[in-house]
Amino acid sequence: MDMMTNKTPREIVTELDKYIVGQHSAKRAVAIALRNRYRRMQLDSDMQQEVKPKNMLMIGPTGVGKTEIARRLAHIVNAPFVKVEATKFTEVGYVGRDVESMIRDLVEASIKIVEEQQYSRVYSQARKKADEQLVKLLVPGLKKEEKESGNQWDAMMQMMTSLQKGQAEEETEEVTDSIRVSRETVRSQLDKGLLEQKEITIEMAEPKVNVPTMNNQLEQMGIDLSDTLDALTPKKTIKRTVTVAEARDILIQQESEKLVNKADINSEAIKLAQNHGIIFIDEFDKITSRSKQNGEVSREGVQRDILPIVEGSQVTTKYGVIHTDHVLFIASGAFHLTKPSDLIPELQGRFPIRVELEDLTAEDFVRILTEPKNALVKQYMALLETENITITFTMEAIERIANIAYDVNAETDNIGARRLHTILEKLLEDLLFESPDMQMGDITITENYVNDKLDAIVKDQDLSRYIL
Repeated sequence: MDMMTNKTPREIVTELDKYIVGQHSAKRAVAIALRNRYRRMQLDSDMQQEVKPKNMLMIGPTGVGKTEIARRLAHIVNAPFVKVEATKFTEVGYVGRDVESMIRDLVEASIKIVEEQQYSRVYSQARKKADEQLVKLLVPGLKKEEKESGNQWDAMMQMMTSLQKGQAEEETEEVTDSIRVSRETVRSQLDKGLLEQKEITIEMAEPKVNVPTMNNQLEQMGIDLSDTLDALTPKKTIKRTVTVAEARDILIQQESEKLVNKADINSEAIKLAQNHGIIFIDEFDKITSRSKQNGEVSREGVQRDILPIVEGSQVTTKYGVIHTDHVLFIASGAFHLTKPSDLIPELQGRFPIRVELEDLTAEDFVRILTEPKNALVKQYMALLETENITITFTMEAIERIANIAYDVNAETDNIGARRLHTILEKLLEDLLFESPDMQMGDITITENYVNDKLDAIVKDQDLSRYIL
């Protein structure tokens, strides 16, 4: 399955510009890395094995767009993406998550993508079967009388055969002419969408509850005890009363699972994760050797555990063995108290591309509030529109919000664009609370409104430290 699109680096940067303001050097670097993956897939198989991805180290304070760039990059090509924090991993021999768990998480993300694609491929077929089942549920047939009760052994064998073929329902019901006519009428009503809110009772498989394994060694070997136990225990079913629309979704899911091949999904997902997977490792600066203080457990061991994964190794998962040679790793960290050269030399060499992200200015904040597709101002406007209230922001108000965010970042902790979330939430708090009871249709947020709501907090540094 070819997941790659042949977007040029320029097109990739344009796509990233729709959601992320500034940081052009970082966008260019990731766009080139993505295009190189496409180029690699055009090579012959021998050369493909030789061309390794150029892993990347993003350096910059929190809230400047490091994670969002990687996340959007994966979204552009629908590639499996996993974000992990380096500080969550522990050295082999200590209690905690081992570094191989990020590869297992990547395969899980890959499984979801492939499943979605396979299910969409068989959707029309599954929908047809689901609608047929709905007709039978809405107009059930008559229960057959057990005429063959004379030979119980034959009756039991016949029942087992029909169950294996999935024909149990047809074998145990009798359809009269009047039932056929009623079913045709119901089928027509279903097609027209006239029965969507009608309630019916359906039998469905009991939802599987994933219980985290307490044995970390089993998890490291890719063994899932819950799957093994599921295979050994009989399938339980439960009855639920739902609307026809909800029942259709449940039945389509069940029919889709019957129509797809799980083994094919697993092998496709492994290939997808191997060739197109992206792993974003945050807090990378926190595992540098210099951050070891006062008898803390050395984080250098975690670096040495990460090294073989990044270099290229085999990791066993419950879906199969995955080779990490061509997975793209993007590490990120603020590196305020440390520097990349504090990493062990072998690991430094595995992240040849270094990108420094710039601090955000007040002008950047103005653009973040207005330009992206998912801009914060647009989000709040859409939220309040659900209450039949239209809010608009004057340009002066937006500039004032941006300046407040910049000043608070400078005077307290610099959390980048995330400061805008806090400020807007405080600014619109009264509106968000009172809007369901308000009769007004249009509200304009002006610079004076912003000053009235936020000036007192901004001027009091103790307050702004806790509230903004």
